[in-house]
Amino acid sequence: MPALDMPLEQLKEYRGRNPRPADFDEYWERALAELKATDPQVELVPSEFQTPKAECFDLYFTGVRGARIHAKYVRPKNVQEPHPALVQFHGYSGSAGDWNDKLAYAALGYSVLSMDARGQGGQSEDVGGVKGNTLNGHIIRGLDDHPDNLLFRHIFLDTAQLAGIALGLPEVDSSRVYAAGGSQGGALTIACAALEPRISKLAPVFPFLCDYKRVWEMDLAKDAYQELRDYFRRFDPTHEREEEVFTKLGYIDLQYLADRIQGEVLMFVGLMDSVCPPSTQFAAYNKITAKKDLVIYPDFGHEGLPGSSDKTMQFFMRD
Repeated sequence: MPALDMPLEQLKEYRGRNPRPADFDEYWERALAELKATDPQVELVPSEFQTPKAECFDLYFTGVRGARIHAKYVRPKNVQEPHPALVQFHGYSGSAGDWNDKLAYAALGYSVLSMDARGQGGQSEDVGGVKGNTLNGHIIRGLDDHPDNLLFRHIFLDTAQLAGIALGLPEVDSSRVYAAGGSQGGALTIACAALEPRISKLAPVFPFLCDYKRVWEMDLAKDAYQELRDYFRRFDPTHEREEEVFTKLGYIDLQYLADRIQGEVLMFVGLMDSVCPPSTQFAAYNKITAKKDLVIYPDFGHEGLPGSSDKTMQFFMRD
C-alpha cells in the first residue's frame, strides 16, 4: 500500500505528539461556564430563498464575547414532529454555502442548521480583541495572548451553542440531533459533539486541527497549516518558544476533546492526505471512547471521497 504517513497498523495505535496542557480540562470547563452564561438571543429571519417543501431562515445567535453568529436554517414542511436535525460545519475559510445543498436532508424530514464560522467566508462576526499577531490565520489568532482568547476556542463554543439551539427547538427530536462536516468542518463536528455531548451521531470527514506538532514534524505546515510556519518565521525564528507555542495550541487540539464524545461516530480518512495528515486524524480517532467506525480510503487525499456522503446519510437514517 502506498504510504504518505505511518503504516496503517501504526496509525491504528498512534496517540499523538502535541503537548496536552496540564490544565486542559479546567480550561474547557471554564469555557463552557462562559458559554452557559451567554444568552444566545436567537433571531429567525425568513430568507428570500423558499421552496414548496421546506422553509428557509437566516438564524442569528450570540456567541461568547458578544459575537453575532449566523447559520442557515432549513425546516421541512408537512412532516410529523418532532423530527431529526443535522448541524453542519464548513471547511476552512468557507461558509454555510447555498440553500439547495441542504434540501436533500429536508426532503428526508430533517431540519438542517449550517453555521458560518467567525470571520471566515460567511456572515458571522469576528469581534477581535486580542493582543499580538492578527496577520493571517485563525489557528494562531490569540496565540500571543491569554489562552482564553484563542479564536478557535470561541468557534468551538459556537458549535456547541448552535447544537444547544437545535436541541431546544420544539420541532426537533432532541434524541436525534446529528453533526457533520469535512476538514475544518470535520474538526468542528468533533468539537461540537465533545462540548455538547447530547449530539447522538456525528460524521467527521478528514478533520483538521489535530496534533499540530506532528504536522510540523512532517514538514506539512503549509496549505491549511501554513500559518504555523508563518508564525515561527515571523515571531519565533529560532524556536526558543517552540514548546510553549505547541502547548498553547494544545488547548484547541481536537485529539484532547475527543474522549468527551458520547454519540456514535462514523469518520472518514484518506491515507494520502497531505493537508490534514492521516496520523493527526488517527490521534483524535484513537482517543474516542464512544461507539465508532472508520472508513479508510487508501488512495485518496484531501479531496472528495466517493460514497462518503451517501454513507453519512445512511448512517444518520439508521436508528
